[in-house]
Amino acid sequence: MNFFRKEPTVKEQQRQNDRELRKAGRDLERDKLALEREEKKLEAEIKKMAKEGNNEGCKMLAKQLVLMRKQKTRLYTANSKVSSIQIHNKAMGANIAIAGAMGTTAKTMGSMNKIMNPHQIAKDMEAFKQANLKMDMTDDMISDTLDDIMTESGDEEETEGIVNQVLDEIGIEVSGKMANAPSVSRNKVGESTSDIDKDLMAQLTKLKS
Repeated sequence: MNFFRKEPTVKEQQRQNDRELRKAGRDLERDKLALEREEKKLEAEIKKMAKEGNNEGCKMLAKQLVLMRKQKTRLYTANSKVSSIQIHNKAMGANIAIAGAMGTTAKTMGSMNKIMNPHQIAKDMEAFKQANLKMDMTDDMISDTLDDIMTESGDEEETEGIVNQVLDEIGIEVSGKMANAPSVSRNKVGESTSDIDKDLMAQLTKLKS
């Protein structure tokens, strides 16, 4: 016994069994063909002795023929059993392959379950949600602060006040002039805004003098 010999795997053993069964089937088929040849020879000898009138010889050969045919029947039965065992061996090999695939799948699923911890995933998703919400709020606060810095309070009112002061110094009431400005529907033939322009020019000339 070789203690250092590696034990064959189940798949290797199944392949070895298949090879041995095929060899056994070939041997049985060879023996069956040999018996069939001997059977034909005996039949021919029996016919020959029957023609010669050798009844004792015919009986003796007939007994041998009966035994030979029984043996051939046994060979047929054995060959059928070997074929059946071959089918079962192949089916067992297929089942072994299926079992191996299921075992590999189970290991893979177990590894995935260890990696994909549902509680940890839910915790990470909640952390991401909170971080994203905080980032949006921070972005809004920064945008509002920048808008306040870039837009000084009272700029519009201060600009309007300066314009009104200048116009007051010139002596022009914008609202009054705009109210008296002629429109297309009210203008008479030959009237235009030139009178207003002349008035403004006159006021500017007074300021320069």
